[in-house]
Amino acid sequence: MNKVWQSVQHLEIGPGHHQQRLDNFLFTALKGLPKSRVYKLLRSGQIRVNKGRKKPDYRLNTGDMVRIPPVELVERDPGQVPDFLLEQVENAVLHEQDDFLVLNKPAGMPVHAGSGIRFGVIESLRQARPQEPMLELVHRLDRDTSGLLLIARNRPCMLKLHELFSSHEAISKSYQALVCGRWQGGEQLIDQPLQKNNLQGVERMVQVDPEGKPARSRFIPLHYTDRASLMEVEIYTGRTHQIRVHAVWAGHPIVGDRKYAEPGCNQFFKNLGYKRMFLHAHTLAFQLDQAYQFTAPLDPEWQRLLQQLDTL
Repeated sequence: MNKVWQSVQHLEIGPGHHQQRLDNFLFTALKGLPKSRVYKLLRSGQIRVNKGRKKPDYRLNTGDMVRIPPVELVERDPGQVPDFLLEQVENAVLHEQDDFLVLNKPAGMPVHAGSGIRFGVIESLRQARPQEPMLELVHRLDRDTSGLLLIARNRPCMLKLHELFSSHEAISKSYQALVCGRWQGGEQLIDQPLQKNNLQGVERMVQVDPEGKPARSRFIPLHYTDRASLMEVEIYTGRTHQIRVHAVWAGHPIVGDRKYAEPGCNQFFKNLGYKRMFLHAHTLAFQLDQAYQFTAPLDPEWQRLLQQLDTL
């Protein structure tokens, strides 16, 4: 169904959009209008701010008036999220308050749609809570990684949390990981730069590379067996696949990692009925209006495998 704005609209910028880029504001306000069309309207001066032309990267201020010409917006129906996904994402909520939600994301659930996937955490959460004015991802987890995921409920909170995550020093994150084999060398700080490459066709891979971006992870062994070792991993940077690639560099890939782990290790655990990756975002601490600290419990499959480890 199409929505047509028959006349010129004037939108006043509220505090929630203060310092947002003009083009990003328009992509939301004119959802359904192609981005190329938005930029064309800006270039031609049909979209104006305070009666003047502005470039796409203009930072909006509270009280600005944005003029929007008559446009036709194509409303795309994303489809109905299956009931079991709605229930799963609601059951994953660990904590909620006015500004944000904290979820314990299940392994195997993507955080958003894309690459042939119709629904992720954020699409499911929005359909489960249609009354919410805003729900946005603060950060991301790999599809096969379980654990703590933050969702912002308003723009000011989202901007503050983005700033914390980008600084890394203002936020503390630790993971639990089950790695192949008996970990060697005790506690280890891995300070190895990482580089993204498209080595496998169109699939993105990450590897240790002196020309890459700095990446630091501390691996702390919690329990050893010959088949696998349980590790706590603290990260001081947030590179793509950081823990997974650093684990491979250390000679102990993560159990169930289909992209980086060795086939033999994965096959052993697959034969036992474990077909997922065992990496879990376990703790998260940060300072916002107050100090927050969250812990996501391991799911029953994790706990069952840990109980089996000493017998394997």
